[in-house]
Amino acid sequence: MKLRKQVTVCGGAIFCVAVFSLYLMLDRVQHDPARRQNGGNFPRSQISVLQNRIEQLEQLLEENHQIISHIKDSVMELTDTGAVSPRGHLPFRSANGSWVLPFDGRPTFLAVKPQDCQLASGSHSQADVQMLDVHSILKFDNPDGGVWKQGFDITYEPDEWDSEPLQVFVVPHSHNDPGWIKTFDKYFTDQTQHILNNMVVKLAEDPRRKFIWCEISFFSKWWETADVRKQEAVRKLVLGGQLEIVTGGWVMTDEANAHYFAMIDQLIEGHQWLERNLGVTPRSGWAVDPFGHSATMSYLLKRANVTSMLIQRFMWRQSWDAGSNTDIFCHMMPFYSYDVPHTCGPDPKICCQFDFKRLPGGRINCPWKVPPKAVVDANLAERANLLLDQYRKKSKLYRSKVLLVPLGDDFRYDKALEWDQQYTNYQKLFDYMNSHPEMHVQAQFGTLSEYFDAVYKAYDVAQGARPPDYPVFSGDFFSYADREDHYWTGYFTSRPFYKSLDRVIESNLRGAEILYSLAVANARHVGMEGRYPVSDYALLVDARQSVGLFQHHDAITGTGNKWLNGAGRVIINAAHFLVMKNKEFYRFYQTEPFLETDDRRATQDSLPQSTLIELDPSGPRYLVLFNPVEQERLSVVTVLVNTVRVRVLTEDGQTLPVQLSAQWSSASQMSAEVFEAAFMVRLPPLGLAVFHLYDSPDSPMTLRSDTLLRLSGRSVTARAADPLPVRSQQSDPQTFYVSSHTYGIIRRKDDPQEVKVQMQFVVYGTRPSKDKSGAYLFLPDGKAKPYNQKEPPVVRVVEGPLFSEVVAFYQHFQQTIRIHNVPGVDGLSIEITTLVDIRDQTNKELAMRLVTDIQNGDVFHTDLNGFQMQPRRHHLKLPLQANVYPMSSQAYIQDSHHRLTLHTAQSLGVASLETGQLEVIMDRRLMQDDNRGLGQGLKDNKKTANRFRLLLERRSTGNKTRGVTFISLWLEFVSALPQMMDRETTSFPSILSHMTNSFLNHKVLALPVLAKRRGIPPLQTFAPLKSILPCDFHLLNLRSIQSQDPQSPSPHAALILHRLAMDCGLDAPNLGINCTTTQGQLSVSELFKDLDLQLLQPMSLTLMHSSTPLANDSTISLDPMEISAFKLKLR
Repeated sequence: MKLRKQVTVCGGAIFCVAVFSLYLMLDRVQHDPARRQNGGNFPRSQISVLQNRIEQLEQLLEENHQIISHIKDSVMELTDTGAVSPRGHLPFRSANGSWVLPFDGRPTFLAVKPQDCQLASGSHSQADVQMLDVHSILKFDNPDGGVWKQGFDITYEPDEWDSEPLQVFVVPHSHNDPGWIKTFDKYFTDQTQHILNNMVVKLAEDPRRKFIWCEISFFSKWWETADVRKQEAVRKLVLGGQLEIVTGGWVMTDEANAHYFAMIDQLIEGHQWLERNLGVTPRSGWAVDPFGHSATMSYLLKRANVTSMLIQRFMWRQSWDAGSNTDIFCHMMPFYSYDVPHTCGPDPKICCQFDFKRLPGGRINCPWKVPPKAVVDANLAERANLLLDQYRKKSKLYRSKVLLVPLGDDFRYDKALEWDQQYTNYQKLFDYMNSHPEMHVQAQFGTLSEYFDAVYKAYDVAQGARPPDYPVFSGDFFSYADREDHYWTGYFTSRPFYKSLDRVIESNLRGAEILYSLAVANARHVGMEGRYPVSDYALLVDARQSVGLFQHHDAITGTGNKWLNGAGRVIINAAHFLVMKNKEFYRFYQTEPFLETDDRRATQDSLPQSTLIELDPSGPRYLVLFNPVEQERLSVVTVLVNTVRVRVLTEDGQTLPVQLSAQWSSASQMSAEVFEAAFMVRLPPLGLAVFHLYDSPDSPMTLRSDTLLRLSGRSVTARAADPLPVRSQQSDPQTFYVSSHTYGIIRRKDDPQEVKVQMQFVVYGTRPSKDKSGAYLFLPDGKAKPYNQKEPPVVRVVEGPLFSEVVAFYQHFQQTIRIHNVPGVDGLSIEITTLVDIRDQTNKELAMRLVTDIQNGDVFHTDLNGFQMQPRRHHLKLPLQANVYPMSSQAYIQDSHHRLTLHTAQSLGVASLETGQLEVIMDRRLMQDDNRGLGQGLKDNKKTANRFRLLLERRSTGNKTRGVTFISLWLEFVSALPQMMDRETTSFPSILSHMTNSFLNHKVLALPVLAKRRGIPPLQTFAPLKSILPCDFHLLNLRSIQSQDPQSPSPHAALILHRLAMDCGLDAPNLGINCTTTQGQLSVSELFKDLDLQLLQPMSLTLMHSSTPLANDSTISLDPMEISAFKLKLR
């Protein structure tokens, strides 16, 4: 009651101060003679200013009201549960038997401005073509198109080009996969180095010859071995326009499974290499081999100042863009493949005759049994007219009379002979065409940008501008089929072990980048540049390039053959420097690290094992925790210790409650020597906090978990170890959790409404026909069948003050469902970990299916690359496999009452095959190749831990809103969004959902301080931020920028920010932290503590284009969904 009175008095005081301020402002205006004109009438401009001031004041009043309301709600929650701890700070059981944590005395608030929610409710992309509509309109009846199997017959009138000749740009290229059937190094040795060596020689022989190159990972490796003469020759070819670097990323990235952090990072790595070594700025994007295309990639290229890209000739616009700021001009190749038989025109039988590598006597031929002919005078006219006919037919598919014809394939031009065969024969054809005006064609070799420039010139528009009448497209290109019902949806899940490992290493790389940049800046600030190991920059570069290489479309996809990196060492060294209380005591020893990582992998193919922290009565062990998230974090951290007498203290000596649990060596056997200690911590954003762990006989704050084992049969017995007793009982066949279907009800503590959830595990087989599932394709033998096993599983139930969990042990997977009993983000969702092992299966795919009573109809949402949400529809007219989509970070189903989101820590395939369902493919074991070139099945499965969070959110009803009138009206409008969003092409996560995903994908890193005989110098918490970052800002990276020496950094860092768009139509619970938004405004100079900002310069996303530097105290502004980069100099 006393707390309630204090809240009321505080709220009343704030209100009185605000009203009195308004009175003073009005009084000043009334009595100031300078403000009175024409008998006391205000000028219209001053009335407008006053009106704006009143509106701002009204908004501030509402924010204050929201803050007070959140504080009041926090207090009410505690008083409603009777949360007055009888033993001070000890957790205790309430009257209903549930554990209650004592209030930590820190009020939190959520203050989201209505303007920051408008993207979710405002107008969106006005596209001419929306892929959702295309899916609905197309019949997908797969008619035979004749020679163009997937198309139709193309006809034309001979005089169509009389007034405007056809321009043909033949673009030679060689697609080099950085690892697929061979390793990266093997491909380089066998083929790629020869391609590039030949390029230098053969392009120089004729200035009319052109070539394009994409993969910088290969190019950089070749550059390192090339002599100065070759390097200068390349620069000359680039300068002369004969060689163009297209896209310029480290790899041609996958667009389904890759996370946008890694997509950006590999693009930066490639562009920075080009800037340092060639001075090249890529203008055009080239993506011929990803298995489907994401709208995220077009946005990233646009932000990198790339003006055009290849996949389809239209303006590709982001679905949330109500204007045209995100438009990028895009070209699509219309036929089956990017090889020569499918690029000159619709008839591959004819086009193959113009792939001169297939001339008789070579190693490859034409499957259509008509070989190419060398071009000689006797057949020149016939050959030229035959080829021109294909060019004309292909041009009928486009709006302009400018035609692009790629000339290449995988690892082409590795022999000098092919360079001569292709270039010499084509030049004869071009010369003949160009010398015969009656053919009305101008044909030549060209680069990609030359083709785009010709299109822009034909319409008299600037580079990257929309030509008149060209359509605007919105959406993506998933899921992809190359023929019949052969949908490439299997690779969304293939080799999930490496998809999970990739996400962990990405998070570690981001953490390493941020800590390294902060450590170097702090070292400069205190004059210790020479003492801090800037040589770690080389480790960062290696880590960037390793992660970049894995984003290739035959690596993260699980369709290639394998690969760890040293970001962990960078984190350890940077954390060591930053937590030193007195930097003078800092010493760096390469062979004697100060910290170690908690999770260790024996090999790159093994699951991580936690480090045992051995406590000793003689003194404390120290633990440093790193929060890689840009918001304050309230989390439960678990470490392994060697004693039950554990006591955990904060840096200032406060004892923390500890939940002590067993470490299990099997489903029913616990260790007598190793224990799990879990404790709740509050960590600063992007910061490092120090904790002390003691072996202490007096540990009243250490509470032991209650454990119940439900055993599956007489052959299984429980083996407990003192002092952690275990209760056991034989399982009841009628009990819900001993079958392969888990039933339950999810309900938020503050919500009386329930959502029924059934968790099923199901199995897909592969079809019995010739065509079967493989690394790429998902070709099931029908609907999934329930997973069954003869014996019921062992089930372990653990209950404690900080978390409770249920673990069920099946033959092929181990399912852990954990609920955290902590305030804030971690306590508002359910943690699910599924340890999958199907190594003894044959042609099986295991899926987890959620069946709920949410009425989502045929609409569900999946993310694209962790960057944006894409609505999907389940189409009955399509086969089952066509309704599977990539899920990089989350998917959800929703109705007018609830949204249920499954957040994932690894990329997997997802579907919603019936209303109320969400299904995730967990792993695939397939014994055969699917005839897409890999030449092997999926038989190298690993034991894989798939991690998820299940979040239930309630739609706002509008009748519980508080505050002034316009806020109430706003929330009532937002409450109508569920119905609107089913018809809309955009959807956004809530602020809670954004944070849940960030917490899942960026785990707290535990860094135990190694025990040292000579003692540990004083350590302190490192909190780098001076002010709270708005909670709709995501700090994507703080990346040290290269110098001319590739092994050392410049004094600059790239700050890359993403402003999140959010759905405010979902109830906002207590996040456990202070959360405010600022309408996209941020003062960078006020962001970092103890560092001076000496440069603030807006840059393009990959740092190749710069704008005028801003004043250091400037406020930057980002629109919702915008990603922006800034060059900083911190000291």
